[in-house]
Amino acid sequence: MLFKSNSLSIIAFVALAVASTSADKATPPPCRACSLLVTSFKVGLERTKRGHGGGDTAWEEEKLRSYKNSEVRLVEIQERLCSEAEVANKDHCHNLANEHEALIEDWFTHKQAESPDLQSWLCVEQLSVCCPSNTYGPSCLPCSDCSGNGKCKGAGTRKGNGKCLCDVGYAGSNCKECARQYYESFRDENKLLCTQCHTACGDGGCTGSGPKSCRKCKDGWSMDSEAGCVDVNECLEQQRPNACRAQQFCVNNEGSFTCLECDRSCNGCDGDGPDMCKECADGFVLKDGKCHVISDSETLLSEEPTHKEL
Repeated sequence: MLFKSNSLSIIAFVALAVASTSADKATPPPCRACSLLVTSFKVGLERTKRGHGGGDTAWEEEKLRSYKNSEVRLVEIQERLCSEAEVANKDHCHNLANEHEALIEDWFTHKQAESPDLQSWLCVEQLSVCCPSNTYGPSCLPCSDCSGNGKCKGAGTRKGNGKCLCDVGYAGSNCKECARQYYESFRDENKLLCTQCHTACGDGGCTGSGPKSCRKCKDGWSMDSEAGCVDVNECLEQQRPNACRAQQFCVNNEGSFTCLECDRSCNGCDGDGPDMCKECADGFVLKDGKCHVISDSETLLSEEPTHKEL
């Protein structure tokens, strides 16, 4: 049974309505596009499920069987097909649905019972744009074993090379090793756990947790025989003379330092605020340990001439 003209009109209208908002969106790759269409169709199947209870149960069940594969339900699904937020390029999704409407209708009407997985039936078997799980490439070859620490490149699609893309912290062709700057914190015959080295560790990584386990210290840290890698205080003159400009003060951070601007009342400073000035800037005077703006009365007093008695 083919779609009636009214269902085609509805689909075409919806596709035109969303075209202007999604035309600038990137076109998803074939497998992803088919998967999005299938997901949207499944949402429609779930939305149009009708429960029943009470009354003539036999009659209700017969009515539901009739509705399950009916054109009425199919049109209801199609009316809102590709409307989900995750379908970024909605016009492409609608075009794909129109292009393969006969296949979708055939599955909906005749194949649901024998092939309940629409993704596998449509995207893998009929359109050949996806592969079964854990296979890849044009021939759907088996993926490499990534030991649970990575993903197969191209898994489930007709692309990729089947090699492992290891998760952060893991390395090796099968992701069975720890990457640089990570150490092996647990391993048994089934599982490997790699943990990041301390932030002080430089090239060469570490042998375990904490700064004592660093093989080499990163810039901004120095090796101490007792504590391992310790932070260098760059704000000390002997470590980094003149680290900041004259109108800035230095703040030490772990492994580095930051230069911040002095308060506007200062002419040079040792920290933040008007109480940390080395000297007061022009227009400011020192009072109670802080640099304050000179008031009008103070300005007048400073400008009054001194009179000597005759």
